[in-house]
Amino acid sequence: MAIDLYKVLTLEEWERASKTSFVVTDLDRKDGFIHFSTSSQLSLTLALFFSEHAQVVLLQIDETALKGSLIFEYSGSTGERSGSFPHLYGDLSISQVVKRWRIERGAFALPKDVLLQSEQ
Repeated sequence: MAIDLYKVLTLEEWERASKTSFVVTDLDRKDGFIHFSTSSQLSLTLALFFSEHAQVVLLQIDETALKGSLIFEYSGSTGERSGSFPHLYGDLSISQVVKRWRIERGAFALPKDVLLQSEQ
């Protein structure tokens, strides 16, 4: 069964990916894998890592096109997040993007405590 898999990029990161045909952020390079979020993790990812951006690019990834390269791992950080997160140890081509949206910061923001509960 395929899962909903998402990647959030800044506008600058998407512009770079459009030119190179590969999606990779500075954080991905530093950590050695591509970070993804599932649909239940997406709101908190946006709140924690993209709060300073008025607009971001949201990519939905074809999980089946990753050919079994996706690994779910528990967060090794000392942060508040729990659960396992999808990581790709390899390249992510823009050809593996199923849908793309440019989203703007909304008028309503759920409290971080509520978002943390969605991942438990």
